[in-house]
Amino acid sequence: MKRLSLLGFCAILILLLPGIVQLPSAMAYEEVDVSKSGSIAGRIFLKGKRPEARVFALVNYPFGPFCKKISDGQGYVRLRDFIVAKDQGLWEAVVSVKDVKQGKPYRPTVADFVAVDCMFHPSDVADNEMFTVDEEGQMHHEHPNVAILHNHQRMNMINRDPVIHNIQVFQNERGNIILNTPLPVSDQMRGGVLHYKRGKRISQMICGMHEFMQSWGFVVDNPYYAISGKDGRYRIDGLLPGIYEVNIWHPHYKVYSKKIKIVANKTAEMDFYFDGDEVKNPSYESQKTFRVDTATTEESLLKEGDERIIMD
Repeated sequence: MKRLSLLGFCAILILLLPGIVQLPSAMAYEEVDVSKSGSIAGRIFLKGKRPEARVFALVNYPFGPFCKKISDGQGYVRLRDFIVAKDQGLWEAVVSVKDVKQGKPYRPTVADFVAVDCMFHPSDVADNEMFTVDEEGQMHHEHPNVAILHNHQRMNMINRDPVIHNIQVFQNERGNIILNTPLPVSDQMRGGVLHYKRGKRISQMICGMHEFMQSWGFVVDNPYYAISGKDGRYRIDGLLPGIYEVNIWHPHYKVYSKKIKIVANKTAEMDFYFDGDEVKNPSYESQKTFRVDTATTEESLLKEGDERIIMD
C-alpha cells in the first residue's frame, strides 16, 4: 500500500473543510452562519470648503486633439476629486471593517476597468452614476474614481479609445509601482495580478501617457465594505455581534478609524465627516489655477462643433 504524500493529505484536508476560504494572504477567513447578525449604516460628509480641482495642461500630453473632449475648452483638464451633494454628502468614500475572521461568504473579485474618453473608470459603474443633468438641462460627467481591490488578484482593462494608453498601478500615490503595462487600441483585456505589500491598502492607477487619467483603489481582505453613494449613504450587513474597528477613507486623506459595537438584529449608526480644509495636494499640483505655466497650442482648444464632455 502506497503512503499518502504530505501534498495529497493537504489536498484531502482542504476538501473536507469547505467552510474555510483559502485566501492568498496570511489570514484565513471562515464562512459561518450570519442569521443572527447586525449592520452598520450611516452617511459620509464633507465639511468646510470643497477642495479645488486639480488642473492639467493638455499641451504636455500626447493625443491632445482627442483628449480635449474632456477639457475645460481652454486646453486644460480639471479633475474634481470630491463630488458633494447639496447637504454635503460625499460620494465614493470607502467604509470597511478591519480584521474580520468569520462571517458571510467572501470571494475576492477581479477588478475590471475601462479606458474611455481619456479617463479610467471601474467598469461596473452605471451610467446614472457617471452623468448628471443640471437645472439648465446640460449633461455633466461625474468621474467615478474609486474601486475596491483585493490583494493577489488580477485587474483587467479594455481600451475603448482610438489612442494608446498605459496602465501604471502604484502601491501608494507616487510609491512603489506594482504593475506597468501598455494599453494599445484593442478589444482585448490587458492587465495583471496586483501584489501589495502586507498592510498596504491605498492604491492609485495612473496612465503613463496621460497623468490626468487616474483611478484610486482600496484593498480589503473580507466582505465587509461599502462605497458611499452620491448622497453619502452606505450600509454594511451581516456582521456577527461584537466590537469592530471600521476604516473610513477617501482619496487625498489618510485612513481614519472608529470603533463600533454590533448587536444582533440591530443597525449601528455611524456617520463620518471629512474636512475639506485639510486637503493638501502634492507640491507638483499646488497651483490654484494652472498646473504649469505653458503656452497652450491651438489644437488643445475646443472649436465650434467639437465634441465635448463637460466634467463636473
